Amino acid sequence: MQLTQQKIWLPSPPDGTRIALGMDGSINDDWTAIRGETIDGFQFTPRYGPDRRPMVWNPDEWGGEIPRSEVAAAVDELFSVFKVRLGYFDPYGWTTEIDEWQQKHGEDNAQAWPTNSINRMHAAIVRFEVDLAQKRIEHDGCPLAETAFGNARKKARPGQKYTLDKPTNHQKIDIVMSSILAHEAASDARANGWGEETDKRVFVFR
Repeated sequence: MQLTQQKIWLPSPPDGTRIALGMDGSINDDWTAIRGETIDGFQFTPRYGPDRRPMVWNPDEWGGEIPRSEVAAAVDELFSVFKVRLGYFDPYGWTTEIDEWQQKHGEDNAQAWPTNSINRMHAAIVRFEVDLAQKRIEHDGCPLAETAFGNARKKARPGQKYTLDKPTNHQKIDIVMSSILAHEAASDARANGWGEETDKRVFVFR
């Protein structure tokens, strides 16, 4: 799975842009990453805080564990700066935080989306691949994302399905998973009236 390479890393969309979010979280081994997608299909790695760090956390750079307070601050900033229609968050290790984000930002806007269902994940990957090939998705040229997409490998699963895996432990793909979740959130939101005057608030999970 490859992204079209960009020569420059484009800035995030302007404040107030309507977006969907995807987050793949970890505790102390894999990375944690958040990606956004605008209503018209532009994917990006948001930046946050005074140093405008990308929302990608490598535990090796934070004393061996993901800095949960940094992630929480980043999520709060996203909901404050952008018009977040829907965020899908993989709950492994982050259930309490997701509960807190639902209370703070609305249960309809921050939802747990487990990535450990083969059927659900396979369908999401296929949709992402098709939409990427059909140029329904554009991206910001984030070099971290380009590396992660280069790392991702398809792993065969029962029923002629597949999920994604990393070829070695140090070749992380968490940004890819976050991109797929962001696209699922954006696609489900669009299917349920995102951008219309009255949004429908019922989402279909696969």
